[in-house]
Amino acid sequence: MTPPTPTPPTTPTPPIELRGTGEHLTGARVGLGDAVLARLAEVCETVVETDAVAEASRDWWPLALHWSLAGRVPRRAAALVRPTTTDQVADILRLCDEQHVPVTAAGGRSGVCGASVPVFGGVLLDLTGLAGVGAVDTESGLVEVAAGTYGPDLERELRELHGMTVGHFPQSFDLATVGGWVACRGAGQYSTRYGKIEQMVAGLEVVLADGTIVRTGGAPAAATGPDLDQVFIGSEGTLGVITRVWLRAHPLPAAERRAAYRFATFADGVEACRVVMRRGATPAVLRLYDGPESARGHGGDGTTCTLLVLDEGDPAIVDAAMSIVHDACATGERADDDLVEAWLRHRNDTSALQALTHKGYVVDTMEIAAPWSRLDAIFHSTREAILAVPHARAATCHLSHSYLDGACLYFTFAATPPPDEVDGTYTQMWDAGQRAVLAAGGNLSHHHGIGLNRARFVAEALGDGFAVLQAIKLALDPNGILNPGKLGLDTPFGAPSWP
Repeated sequence: MTPPTPTPPTTPTPPIELRGTGEHLTGARVGLGDAVLARLAEVCETVVETDAVAEASRDWWPLALHWSLAGRVPRRAAALVRPTTTDQVADILRLCDEQHVPVTAAGGRSGVCGASVPVFGGVLLDLTGLAGVGAVDTESGLVEVAAGTYGPDLERELRELHGMTVGHFPQSFDLATVGGWVACRGAGQYSTRYGKIEQMVAGLEVVLADGTIVRTGGAPAAATGPDLDQVFIGSEGTLGVITRVWLRAHPLPAAERRAAYRFATFADGVEACRVVMRRGATPAVLRLYDGPESARGHGGDGTTCTLLVLDEGDPAIVDAAMSIVHDACATGERADDDLVEAWLRHRNDTSALQALTHKGYVVDTMEIAAPWSRLDAIFHSTREAILAVPHARAATCHLSHSYLDGACLYFTFAATPPPDEVDGTYTQMWDAGQRAVLAAGGNLSHHHGIGLNRARFVAEALGDGFAVLQAIKLALDPNGILNPGKLGLDTPFGAPSWP
């Protein structure tokens, strides 16, 4: 069975200490006059105190952790507002649209790409006040949940009161909200069994820039034109603010099986994963680590690659899936199944990020997806490109999510630049790694999203499709107030000052 869910935080969890309230970004910054502040205060709780607003204006973007230690957030909002109802969200957006004030929606602020950074100031819309589980249809397996609900709260109520699970367990599970999962198109660590968040969403309630409240979805496999759920899933608050979500849920699993294997090469392990998926098995966890990551976390010798497997569900299905896994792994050798238990205990530990940041390391992760036929080339070329950047120390990789046609590769990289070259080294490593992926046939992101950090790559990744995204933005948000500076979209406030 999946381990019990821990008690969630009641407020967003700071990524690292903040040693001041300065700002790192420059360029246009929109403030709020007394009249606008007064009208916001009539709608809901409004905070303008500098320390509180500064803390709310950052997320877990690794580069910005360095800025926090230097006493700066990326950019401070002019005010923080905390609505508790959808109608309040609509009133806030209606006012800000009228006044041409940028609005940045935020939940648990666990994102790692700067998606909830208020690049141009304005209003920081804290959605954690919209919390709680609504109607639960156990017969259909549908659950209604407010967007500001933390993952552990949702899972605990579903398990204890209804005997169900959504099955979405990202590494940020303890820190993130349901709205954040949807807005950034997240993936849980059990996604091979349960799907990514876009497969879990059955419907949405969204507030548009002008305050209009719309409902999308609501029926399985509808053919009522394009799927409007998918317009807003992954839009990171740039097209509308998600306030309520209807998710598909499953009965609690009756069985669980675990296994671990070692392979001589990463390519051998990838082929085993490919065979598993092509034969139709979908074990919840199918994670393959390269030699260095296997040595660091799974007791490997630095060259052999470790595959961790876990499945849960109906016993007949789980037994069949694990039998296919065993056959597909014939080119490797069986390892100690306790490696899976060790991973479960430490899978969400982020302490290394803070420790390395304190020591001056530049460290981050980059997750992408590609067809099976492109993975080997991406695995080699991306690590080589990152390691070619001056001051680079490491570039490692694991395969974290698998599909019928391809998989997600998750790169971890680190460098030790002089203090005055932290920003430049970070930017160069991302440019080298991301463009190596795109050149070899991979996509821009699998589940971390775009935010500010990846915005510069979006037009390149989407090609002619970028004009379609820009047109949707213009139609739904003609004044450009929703999370400007993200997804590479044009803004009326000018271009972001980073990178």
